[in-house]
Amino acid sequence: MTAVVGRAPELHPQIPETVGLLDRLFSAFDQLAERHGLEKIKTIGDAYMVVGGVPDRSTDHPARVVAMGLDMLRAVATIAHETGRQLDLRVGVHTGPVVAGVIGTTKFSYDLWGDTVNTASRMESHGASGRIQITRATKELLHDEFVCEPRGTIPIKGKGEVETWYLVEPQGAPLHSRMSSAQNAAAASTSRSSTDSS
Repeated sequence: MTAVVGRAPELHPQIPETVGLLDRLFSAFDQLAERHGLEKIKTIGDAYMVVGGVPDRSTDHPARVVAMGLDMLRAVATIAHETGRQLDLRVGVHTGPVVAGVIGTTKFSYDLWGDTVNTASRMESHGASGRIQITRATKELLHDEFVCEPRGTIPIKGKGEVETWYLVEPQGAPLHSRMSSAQNAAAASTSRSSTDSS
């Protein structure tokens, strides 16, 4: 589960330009989902939900999901630069079983339910802008393919203390990429302190 974090009032829901900006962001995310072989589930306001391993089973979907998360951060940074808007992104990822199905009798909707969805949502809402927060369940399935920074445990409603990590980059990324990631994290921390979002 991901959610766009923007400086008010630039992502205020009553400003008409917001629709065009969200369309641009979500269209970019749609292309990334297709590129990484993932399934877009839905958007809710400024939130975007994507899943791997459903409906087709796979063993590498955790890696593809977090790789898309990294690409989403880059896409948001590019659009923010091109539009002059103060934009950022929180990304939360969790791995586990879900219940999936098509609901309704009109405007059919393929949706997901269960603790995995709720936990992914909590990872996003309790995360930091400009960063990807993952649970132990996801980290263990990445098999050291990515650099992860321990965050420690955070209190999650209904689950107690949950151990989490921030995913930084793929293993073996060039030094300039690591420096860029550190700069992005610092910028995200600054914008978060001056943004009251979601």
